[in-house]
Amino acid sequence: MTAHNARGVLYVHSAPRALCPHIEWAAGRALDRAVNFSWDDQPVLKGSQRAEFYWEGPQGSGAVLASALRGWEHLRFEVTEDPSPGSDGGRWMHTPDLGIFFGQTDSVGNMVIPEDRLRYAMEVAGSDAFELHRELRLALGQAWDDELESFRHASQDSAVVWLHKVG
Repeated sequence: MTAHNARGVLYVHSAPRALCPHIEWAAGRALDRAVNFSWDDQPVLKGSQRAEFYWEGPQGSGAVLASALRGWEHLRFEVTEDPSPGSDGGRWMHTPDLGIFFGQTDSVGNMVIPEDRLRYAMEVAGSDAFELHRELRLALGQAWDDELESFRHASQDSAVVWLHKVG
């Protein structure tokens, strides 16, 4: 049997400057090779840094990366692993307040909710539409998305060109 490689991205949305070398060390250990990130200031949180790192490794490396970084105080990150032959994709999101969330992803990065999780949400909600909505938001990791959204867009702000209609 041939082991398949996977690839993905580690997004460090915010980290204290002093933690940056430790994050590189942990990611390198998880990927079994030395890594160096290109760090930038994170404008959303003064004094913090951000980085994106494209990785490649054996299937399951996304989980190994997320495990190596989870639980660190003041660290916000996401790890993605693209689907590969015989393996689903995944996304791990972490915030200091919420901890870690994992969701399976499809071939274009959409979050996939397994059938049993949907059935559980329907069972818990009964006929209460608001409770079903709450359960589905939980299954999609909406609270993590909400908290990370401003950090995600901070890197794009410098490249945005605003066009205004005059007249």
